[in-house]
Amino acid sequence: MTTNENRTPTLYEWAGGMPVFEKLTEVFYDKVLQDALLEPVFKHMSPLHRLHVAHFIAEVFGGPPMYSTEEGNHFKMIQKHLSRHLTEQHRQRWVALLLQSADEIALPDDPEFRSAFIAYMEWGTRIAVINSNEDNLAMNPDEPMPKWGWGVPGGPYQG
Repeated sequence: MTTNENRTPTLYEWAGGMPVFEKLTEVFYDKVLQDALLEPVFKHMSPLHRLHVAHFIAEVFGGPPMYSTEEGNHFKMIQKHLSRHLTEQHRQRWVALLLQSADEIALPDDPEFRSAFIAYMEWGTRIAVINSNEDNLAMNPDEPMPKWGWGVPGGPYQG
């Protein structure tokens, strides 16, 4: 990876770009479909689901806007979670399998990257659980995609 020495790379760049995120979701969803708790939730997913998730995470981490320009937007992604009734157990297993997959594909393991990576996964999965237990979404349909960087998030969650 080459970056300008005067510029901090995005999380997307530091991870290695789109091929890394696509590999991550391939390895991860192979695990999900073998998991007794998560398989029932994901067994009917579209064959493109893995790719959409890769593009979503990559965009959030500073990659190209493939998800928001070609596959949906943040609002549509949130809508996919409505009434799915995900539990804390689902969330914890999802995160655990994703972190196992990150180690398996040798995603960067420096403390700064992993801190940002795990922080986003914790934040995003907790939002997914909250939204999955709702039937309607009181959200602006033009809500921008989240953007995650090296720093810490803002103030407390405002639901």
